[in-house]
Formats: sequence, structure tokens, C-alpha cells
Amino acid sequence: MKILFITATRLGDGVLSTGALDHFIRLYPDAEITVACGPVVAGLFRDAPRVNRVIPMEKEPLAAHWVKLWRTAIRTNWDIIVDLRNSLMTRLVFSRKKYIWSGKAPRKHKVEQIAAVIKVFPPPEPRLWFSEDTIRKAAALVPEAGRRPVLAIGPAANWLPKTWPAENFIALAERLTAADSILPHARVAVFAAPGEERTAYKVLNSVPPERRIDVIAKAEPVVAAAAIQRCRLYVGNDSGLMHCAAAAGVPTLGLFGPSWPELYRPWGEHCAYVSTPENFEQLTSYSGYDAATAPGLMASLTVDMAYDATVKLWQKQAR
Repeated sequence: MKILFITATRLGDGVLSTGALDHFIRLYPDAEITVACGPVVAGLFRDAPRVNRVIPMEKEPLAAHWVKLWRTAIRTNWDIIVDLRNSLMTRLVFSRKKYIWSGKAPRKHKVEQIAAVIKVFPPPEPRLWFSEDTIRKAAALVPEAGRRPVLAIGPAANWLPKTWPAENFIALAERLTAADSILPHARVAVFAAPGEERTAYKVLNSVPPERRIDVIAKAEPVVAAAAIQRCRLYVGNDSGLMHCAAAAGVPTLGLFGPSWPELYRPWGEHCAYVSTPENFEQLTSYSGYDAATAPGLMASLTVDMAYDATVKLWQKQAR
């Protein structure tokens, strides 16, 4: 049984597709699976069972990356091709069965849309696989310290307008780790990708030195996800790291503003989200709006709102 699984370039979409991959791993225990995806997400699939090859697809001019994949794929007699990119290449490679993304259900969550493509219900939950080496690296980033728990914070995002103000993250972390709160005197781990250091260090440097953990641009996504798994709670903007936290099984609160929680909220019963009172259209309808130069648009999501949502999630998990 040979399966070609074509998935996303962006981290969040890649994580949300892992449940579909896990479905085929469990359904076909004798499968040999090839995963084709963007370089950023390639590490997520490296340690998955029965995945014997991961092909990182670096975008090239004139869609040359798809031509390269076609030249590789055409040599194999595939039993199943799962194409979550709706590529022309899929139509040009023989397979006994094909599942191809159509994008015809835009108002359903991405996990539900992917489940509809592979015709599985209920939708398989995203999950991650960690090798012993990945776990060892994660433990070095977020070490044990007796029974002191760790609050994970993700204060950055790939688009400035959906980034909650750093001062709000600082105030929220202080309240959540106060002596009379849900994580008294907890350590605080701040996570961010390369290029997001400025915002992230502003939050980290507000934490007392003996309680701060620096995971800012320190690891590839799969190692960062394994490090988040060592934390008790994750709070962060709508981002790939948020989806990593949810897929790692950590109680996760996503903060939403000019994005779509109905499509991208963190998935799972252990997750929740809170959003600005205004939706995407309302936040971006002002005169002179330009996606490339827009400022942060999440100021109307207050610290009180985020704190109350976090406590509610925590109490739900405690029941």
C-alpha cells in the first residue's frame, strides 16, 4: 500500500491536516507513506509512523516545485493520493484512489473540511509525533523544576493586525500566575518564531528572571510543539504555534481578532477561543485600510475578557 499525502506550506494548516494523515496510518498499518509539504512543516511529519519519506517543497518560479514533485511521483504506482492543495499535478499522476481538496465548504472549520475530503466522520483530531531526540531537545528548552507548572505564551503572529498588544500579554501573564490565581507562581515560557523576537522579548522580559523560560526562535516547529507539551496551559494569538499546542494536547486558548475562529479556532475539547467584539469585516472596513500596512487590530479584546476565558477553560479541564 503506497500513499502520497500532499499538504500545506503554512504551519497552522499543516498541523490541522495531521488528523487526516493519522487516519490513513491507522487504517492501513502496512502502508508506505510519502508526505509532500512546505519546508516549514516538514518536521511535523518526519517521525510519523509509516511515513518513509518527506518531500519539502520550496516554492519556485513558474511552479517548478510542482514539476519536480510530478517527476518524483510519476515513478510510483500509488494506491491512494490525498491532495489537500488541489494541484494540477494530482490529475497527472495515476492512483487507484484520489482524495482532492475542493474548498467548497468555506464556513466549516478546516479540520471538518479536510475530513469531508477524505470522507471521514467524526473528523479525526490533529496530532503530533515526537521522536526521542525531539523530546530530549524539548526537555532542555523547558526543564523540570519540581512541581512548578509552566504557562506558555505565544504573543506573536504572522500578520501584525491579528497580534494582541504585548502589554496585554504581560498583564494577563501576571494575573494568571498571581498567588490567588489558577497557576500561582508558575514559570512563564514565551514562544515565537524567527522574525518575531521584538514582540516576544518584550513579554518575556516582564517576567521575573527566576520564572522566565526563553523559547523565542530557539527551535524548529516540531521541537517547539514538544516543548509546549511540557506546559500546563497555552495562551496565544491565532497562529501555527496555537495549533501546535492544541495538537499536542495542551489546554489552549486562542485569541482572535481580524481572522476567522469558525475556520481556525484551536481544535479539541481541551481548547477554547476568545475574540474581539468586532469580526473581521468590521475591523478591516475603515477608510484607508491596507492589509500590508494595517496596525494591530485587537485592542478591543480586553485583558479581563482573555483572563475570564482562560479561567473558564481551566475550570472546564479540571472537572
